[in-house]
Amino acid sequence: MKRDYQELVDEISGLLGAPATLENRDFGLVAFGAHDSDDDTAMDPVRTRSILTRRSTPAVRAWFEGFGITRATGPVRIPPAPEAGVFRGRICLPVRHRGVVLGYVWLLDADPGPTEERLAAAMDVAARIGVLLSEEARAGTDLSREFGAVLTAGPGWQRDMALAALRESLGRDAEELHTVVCVSPWPGEAPSVGTVPSAAALSSVAAPGPGGPPSLAALVRLRSADSLDPARTAAGRLCSTAGRGATAGIAAARRSLTDLAVSWHEASAAARAAAAESRFGTVTEWSAIGPYRMLTALPAESAADPAVRALLAPAHADLARTAEVFLDCAGQASRTAAALGIHRQTLYYRLSRVHQLTGLDLNDGEDRLLLHMALKGARL
Repeated sequence: MKRDYQELVDEISGLLGAPATLENRDFGLVAFGAHDSDDDTAMDPVRTRSILTRRSTPAVRAWFEGFGITRATGPVRIPPAPEAGVFRGRICLPVRHRGVVLGYVWLLDADPGPTEERLAAAMDVAARIGVLLSEEARAGTDLSREFGAVLTAGPGWQRDMALAALRESLGRDAEELHTVVCVSPWPGEAPSVGTVPSAAALSSVAAPGPGGPPSLAALVRLRSADSLDPARTAAGRLCSTAGRGATAGIAAARRSLTDLAVSWHEASAAARAAAAESRFGTVTEWSAIGPYRMLTALPAESAADPAVRALLAPAHADLARTAEVFLDCAGQASRTAAALGIHRQTLYYRLSRVHQLTGLDLNDGEDRLLLHMALKGARL
């Protein structure tokens, strides 16, 4: 990108026959043309300082802005001011994109100066610089505030305003296919978007965990609704960054930003399921968590059903595990015994103890459903 700026600045220098300097709208130096003149006045203190320190002083900035360069749409001629350290007049070419000033190209004025035709050609090059500056600004924009506001805003006008702000910041990306990734637990602040390990990442924000530890939310662009690979790549690497014990969930693909709250629920639910069930792996998708799609929507206290409370005590961990595997195996004793590595008689004894503790009949479908939900819910 920097080489692109340099090439465009050199193109303007060639068009106008004078060394050009490109600064962003904060007067930070971006690129400058070679200076080979023997005229000492060409390198006045202002230009020298700009090149050596890569920034102009607030006083110099205010002085130049006083000539209306922030509002100008064409070249602006600025007269010399020796008392301000400006020994030579300047030509300022505002660099704009879609009506917004993003920077300035500076040239030393001469007598006679460049023709109107050459200045018009130079402004065309400045417009190309504006496109680059705009793309770079969008790529590096920190959208965490806007993204976080959408995830945490209540329904109504607050969410509407947050969505409008995020759409404006995303520009054309707001209409692209995307998904949300949740990584939990997440230590510390969210990484900047430039360091999120996926070229498709649009934004990330540290977000309140869904009834648990702090989490990270990342908004990820997708190429196709059939492939969540960009999100998987980002989620896997973010989990590595988060450290041991972190899991990640990925929401379904969507185009509408209006459904970001739904996507955040799906992603966080999948992350919780991954933490509860090792068979899901460190990273899992909302579509892959089966009954946990319903269980994660239940209040946390619902897992502690009175009938199952005694079974969930730490002293009965083996019995709870036996009951869960038995129900996972659809009540098939031989499969359950093999999965647990125990004799079938041991299995029957443990199941009888489960019945004594809970009062639930494992031959009754509704009792089995209640027990199965309570055991899975306890994992969450």
